[in-house]
Amino acid sequence: MKYIHRSDFVWIAVSFASLLLLLSVGSAAASEQPNSHAAPNTQGVANETCLSCHASPGMQTTLPSGEILYLTVDPDLFDHSIHGEQGYACVQCHTDISEYPHRPLDAETRRDVSLLYYQNCARCHQEKYDATLDSVHQQALEGGNGEAALCVDCHGYHDVSDPNETMTSVPKTCERCHSLIYAEYAESVHGSALIGEGNPDVPTCIDCHGVHNVSGPSNTDFHLFSPQLCAECHADEELMGKYGISTNIFNSYVSDFHGTTVIFEQQFEGQETNKPVCIDCHGVHNMKKVDNAESQVIREKLLTTCQRCHPEATSNFADSWLGHYEPDLDRFPAVYLVDLFYRIFIPAVLGFMFLFVFGDATRRLINRRREKKDE
Repeated sequence: MKYIHRSDFVWIAVSFASLLLLLSVGSAAASEQPNSHAAPNTQGVANETCLSCHASPGMQTTLPSGEILYLTVDPDLFDHSIHGEQGYACVQCHTDISEYPHRPLDAETRRDVSLLYYQNCARCHQEKYDATLDSVHQQALEGGNGEAALCVDCHGYHDVSDPNETMTSVPKTCERCHSLIYAEYAESVHGSALIGEGNPDVPTCIDCHGVHNVSGPSNTDFHLFSPQLCAECHADEELMGKYGISTNIFNSYVSDFHGTTVIFEQQFEGQETNKPVCIDCHGVHNMKKVDNAESQVIREKLLTTCQRCHPEATSNFADSWLGHYEPDLDRFPAVYLVDLFYRIFIPAVLGFMFLFVFGDATRRLINRRREKKDE
C-alpha cells in the first residue's frame, strides 16, 4: 500500500486553502462590483492607497511658477460624485501615477496641470471629447488661449456631478468665464425665471449654444438657424400653454417677408443674411418680457429697433406691424374685419362668376340644340 508523504500532504493542503481563498475573493469582488457604467480598476491601485496620503489636510506642492497646487482630496466629496458612486479609481484619471514616490509633474503652472490631465476624459468619454474638437473653446485653445474652457473647468475634478441633475447650475458654470453675459442673462426673462425661481422650463446657456460642440455667436449658421432654436420652446403648445404664450410666434415669423427670406437662405450652407432673426429684435442674453419697459420690442421702443435696419422708418412704419398674433376683434379689429370681409367677398365673387359662366355655357348649349332641331 502506497502512503502519502507528509510533505505532499502539506502541499495539497496549502493548494486547497489557496484555491478557497481565490474563490472567496472572486465572490466578494463580484458582489461589490459597481454598476455596468463603471470601468474596472485595471491598474491594481485601490483608492484607499491613494487616500492614505491625499486625505491628509494641507497637502500641497509648489510649482515652478510659484503657484501652490493643492493635493488634498476630500473622500466624502469624491464618494458623492458620479465617479465615486460608480466605483471609479483614482488611477483611471491619474494614469501617470504608477509608482511611489511619484514622478515630478511636467507642468509649470496650475493651468498646465489641467491641460495635462483633461485629455484623459477621452478614455471613457470619447464621443463627448470628439464633439469638443469643433467647438469655439477648442478653437480658442488651439489658437493659443490656454484659459479656454476644458472638460474639468465645467464638470469639476473630484466633485463631478450628474449633468442631468444640475441644470439650474449651468449658467453659474458659464459665469466663471462669461461674467458680463451672465449678468445680462440673470436679469432677462429667461434667467430671472431660472435663477430667481428655479423654473426648469426656461432655456439655459447650453440649450441655445450646445454642450460640448459649443458654437460661437459669430458663426453664420448659428445666427441663421437661431429661429429654430427659439421654436423648440415657443412652438411647443403644451409648454407655452402653461404661461399663456401664443405658439403662433414662429409661424407668424416664417410667413412674413423676414422669415420667408431667412428660411430660403438656410438652403445654402454658409449663406449670410441681412434679414432680422428673433434675437435681432428681442435681444440675446438681455431678452425682456414684451411689456417690460426695458424691452426692445415694447411699443415705445419698437421704432428704434426697426430703425437699425430701416433708418428712414417713421412711427407709421412700426405701427403697421401686427406682431406675432393673429388679428382678431381684440387685437387690430380693423385688420380682422377687412380680412373677414375679403374671406367672404372673394369666394362669393368667384362663386358668382362660376355660376354665371356655368349658366351662360348651359344656355348656349340649349340654344344650339334647338337650332339643330329647327333645321
